Formats: sequence, C-alpha cells, structure tokens
Amino acid sequence: MGLRLFIREYGSFIILQLIITIFLLAVYWLEGFRDLATAFYALSIVLLLTMSFLVVRYMLRQSYYDKVTATPVKMEDALHKSARTPESKSVEQYMHHLYRIYQFEVQALHVTKDRHDQFMNQWVHQMKTPISVIELLLQEEELDGQSMKEEVERLKNGLEMVLMNARLEKFEEDLHVETIDVKQLVSQVVNENKRLFITKRVFPQLDIEDGVTVTSDSKWLKFVIGQFITNAVKYTFEPQKKVYITVDQQQGDVLLIVRDEGIGIPKSDLSRVTKAFFTGENGRKTGESTGMGLYLAQEVSTKLGHELLITSEVGVGTTVTLRFGQ
Repeated sequence: MGLRLFIREYGSFIILQLIITIFLLAVYWLEGFRDLATAFYALSIVLLLTMSFLVVRYMLRQSYYDKVTATPVKMEDALHKSARTPESKSVEQYMHHLYRIYQFEVQALHVTKDRHDQFMNQWVHQMKTPISVIELLLQEEELDGQSMKEEVERLKNGLEMVLMNARLEKFEEDLHVETIDVKQLVSQVVNENKRLFITKRVFPQLDIEDGVTVTSDSKWLKFVIGQFITNAVKYTFEPQKKVYITVDQQQGDVLLIVRDEGIGIPKSDLSRVTKAFFTGENGRKTGESTGMGLYLAQEVSTKLGHELLITSEVGVGTTVTLRFGQ
C-alpha cells in the first residue's frame, strides 16, 4: 500500500522527467548533434539520477506511508511520530493540533452531558415533591385551592428552569437584543411572582426612575431578574421583611440592585454560589435548591455582556448587582 501510494504521488513527477529528457534530446537532434551513444548515455544518467532520487525519497517516507495507509485502531494512533521529511512532519504537527482540539471538544461535551444529566436527576427528584403534594390535596374532600396554586407554581418554575438550561446550549440562536425599559421589565417580574411574595409575607419595594433603559434580551433578562427575586424571597424566613429593587447609574453604567433582608450567605459559600449544583448551607436549610439558579443567572449575564456581583452578610441580607455596560 505504501509503495502504491508513493507511485501515485510521484507518477506525474516521473512523467515530467521523461518529457523533459525527450524534449532536450529532440532539441539536440534537430541542432545536428546525432551521436546515439551520447544520447543514450545522457538518458541513462537522467534515469539513474531520477531513480536514485525516488528510492531515497521513498525510504524517507516509507514509515509515513505505512502509517497513513494502515487502519487506525484508536485516536492516539495519530500521535505516533514517524515522519522524516518536512512535509510529513508538518502533516504530523497538524494532526497533533487537530487531536488536541478534538480532545478539548470531547471533554467539553462530556462536561455538558454530565452537567445536564446531574441537573435532570436533581430536577426530577425535586419535581416529585409538588406532584406528591398535589396528589395528597386531590385526595382530600375539600380541595385547598391556595396550596394547589403554590404547588403548580413550583412546577411551572421548575419547568422554566429546565427549559432555560436547554436553551442555554444554543444561546446565540435564541438571542434578541433590544432596548429595554428597566422599570417596566422589573415590574413584570415582580407581578409574576406576587403569589410568592404574598405566601412568604415579604414585600417588594421598587425605586426605579422612569425612562431608564438598557440594551439586552428581555426574555433572558427577565429570567435572570426572576432568579434574583425568587432567591431573595425564598431565603427571607421572617415575615414583614422587604426586597429592595433599585437602579443606580455610575459613570454611564446602569446598575440594577436587588437587596433582601434574609438570612444572608456565609462567607465560605459566597464565592461558590454561582457554581453549578452548589446548594451550600442555605440550600440544605430549604431543601428546595437545585444549585442551578444563580449558575444559570451568571452564565446568561456573561453571555449578555453584563457583570454580576453578589455581596452578603449572614443575618443581614444579600445584595445582587447586575451591571449593564455602555
């Protein structure tokens, strides 16, 4: 196979050499130099030099030809170094770089798949709770409509979370950048979560001037703000507390600030709350955390070009700031 490939590669070179030799002999013949012995000698020298060149060339490339004509068993076979010529060495380097790119892509796919599988397992496990509660409510003679609404809301929030996680894989295809009125958008998110505020007896307080706009994607931004608000309410265990939502402008940047009066985040957990599946001490207290809310909020914010900052003090509350650049 190696020899056959070599002949196919250098066949045109051999034909070219023969054409050049015949052409030169014809020129000399037409000029009157018609010594056949000299012509035969010159032809023999050309053939000898050409054959010598081809033999040496084949010997240098034989191991390379054997490598590329053999059927590979595994991807690591591409890393074997057998090249001797500059061309084959360049090909080997190219293959090594290609292999590294392949490894990075495979690792990224494995990480994404593992994250997806873990998220789905946790999500399915947590969705069992509202379903079980709904089944118990349906068995009662008098249906508790308020409790039913609360469990349905938990199911809706869980479905939204898993849908956003799936869409995040193709974020660019789902992106629609527009000019957004911040007060109007925040008011929509607060209204969508009004049942949660009422149930927890926590009250929102908005301090946003009219006419403040940012450039972003309204659907993704609503999801991010929704995560801030639901977390703020979820981890405020005392009634009659407030969630303050304000907008500040610094050096041309717009800062959306969500501050709660909840239990706060321990310093040991603060740097990890945006990591996937990290629930921390607070998540174990509620038993409802998937560890994906702030992770998705961080991922979406980064993709939108916004900066997410989180500060907190145990027993005082948590402040989440979303910075919109110019």
